[in-house]
Amino acid sequence: MVSHSTLNMMSGFILSFVISLLSQRSSIEANVMSTEVNSESVFLNVDIARVFKRVNDRFLSVAIDASLVAEEKFMYLLTSPKLRTLARALTPAFLRFGGTRQDFMIFNPAFLHSNVYHTNSPLDADDLCERLELPPLLEERLKQEWALQEVLLEKEDLQEKYRKIRFTEYAVDLLYAFTNCSGLHLIFGLNELLRTTDNNWNSSNARTLLQYCESRQYNMSWELGNEPNSFEKKAGIHVDGHQLGKDFVKLRQILLESKVYHNTGLYGPDISQPRDHRRDLLEGFLESAAEVIDACTWHHYYVNGRDTSLEDFLNPEVLNTLTLKTQEVMKTIEMVSPGKKVWLGETSSAYGGGARGLSDTFVAGFMWLDKLGLGAQLGLDVVIRQVLIGSGTYHLVDNNLDPLPDYWLSLLYKRLVGPEVLNIEAFSILEKTKSVRVYLHCTNKKSPSYKSGAVTLFALNLKTSPASISVPAAFSNSTAEAFLLQSELAGKPGLLSKSVKLNGEVLKMVDDRTLPSLQGASIPAGEHLRLPGYSFAFYVFGEAQAAACR
Repeated sequence: MVSHSTLNMMSGFILSFVISLLSQRSSIEANVMSTEVNSESVFLNVDIARVFKRVNDRFLSVAIDASLVAEEKFMYLLTSPKLRTLARALTPAFLRFGGTRQDFMIFNPAFLHSNVYHTNSPLDADDLCERLELPPLLEERLKQEWALQEVLLEKEDLQEKYRKIRFTEYAVDLLYAFTNCSGLHLIFGLNELLRTTDNNWNSSNARTLLQYCESRQYNMSWELGNEPNSFEKKAGIHVDGHQLGKDFVKLRQILLESKVYHNTGLYGPDISQPRDHRRDLLEGFLESAAEVIDACTWHHYYVNGRDTSLEDFLNPEVLNTLTLKTQEVMKTIEMVSPGKKVWLGETSSAYGGGARGLSDTFVAGFMWLDKLGLGAQLGLDVVIRQVLIGSGTYHLVDNNLDPLPDYWLSLLYKRLVGPEVLNIEAFSILEKTKSVRVYLHCTNKKSPSYKSGAVTLFALNLKTSPASISVPAAFSNSTAEAFLLQSELAGKPGLLSKSVKLNGEVLKMVDDRTLPSLQGASIPAGEHLRLPGYSFAFYVFGEAQAAACR
């Protein structure tokens, strides 16, 4: 039986606890009242003592769609000094060459004779970077013709009727020169739809290509097939998961026999995101081939580019679908091949070539930055953005080879964000905030501007009203450097802009070989971080002295 004195003590404790909670709520509400009118006050819980997740140094990587080689002359766009400058600034990164048309590509070498390559083959690998530069007049002509080519490619995509693409050593040399001279690592997607009569992969054309690349000593990795879920739809060929796995085992055996490629990377199966919770193809593939791949790849897009809306790009529920799809894929992989690295082998905002007027504008940055932050938290090792250049409307660089808003966002991410993911949670008035999304990493240790122990907070505000973010006590004694990205135009019309401002200055290249210096704005220690509506920002706390980041 509980005594009266014990009951009194319990009552007193409960009363004190309630008073404490009310006092805390009053304090928070007072803070809200003291900030800007209609501003959301955001509070953070952080853990900077330990690393929560660690991603690949090439976490943010890029793709060039195989549609670029539909006519080989367009591969010469890769010799543009301007494009190389833009690509080099995104290193370290993988460059994936693949997509729908990779499974219609056939290597047709011009200099092959009796399985021996002539010594006067197209290009000399030793001085590719110096010799291969696109003359301005030819660049302008190719860009004009590419605009017409895109119309033809879009028609093919709509009709889902794809012609065979034959490419030569010239295309391979141009592609490798671009990646090598830019400091990227090439992943080449091989054609999986070349089949034998008993439905095994016909590897003869791949062997010919590998022989050529080996003769050139090209340092590169490989994939086989693109979105095998849709083989039947686009080519009338059915390949189940186990057969797909056997094809990868065969490719790995070919690579093991090579002096150059016996230790090279092999990635796959590049499946589409799960639909209707079907995982049979991925399960069958992993049961057959988990041991021969270095990472398991899948593709993710949030929405259909042909029927999406501006509101979708700002909808927290749409952004959260990445969590559901990732967990579904990871559950399958962990069940069959525990510990296997997981990559988003192709990803952007909207499938079907992107959403016209949306996925190449400022608003696309909300999906892109959130995917980078959330994907790292979920444990994805690499995220490959579709595309650096190419057909569609989700590219980082436009048809004039000028950087679009998502390029500048990617560049800042590369410079400021390290691979160590830290735990962070944001809330507003004792509830999780939906409109302000925040992520925390150690600062990129390769940046000479910041000390060991620095942290980078990045945040996005999905609403029109501003937000005020309280700096956690863990690094409230550190000054901050803010990199605020906003549209060139104010309000909702600005969301559709193809220009972006960094701390009030519109970003553009100084010239074809020079990027602007990306300067942050200083914020005194402990001061609230002001995040305007429809904006995103990086905040570097240089003196955070985070134990996880030393």
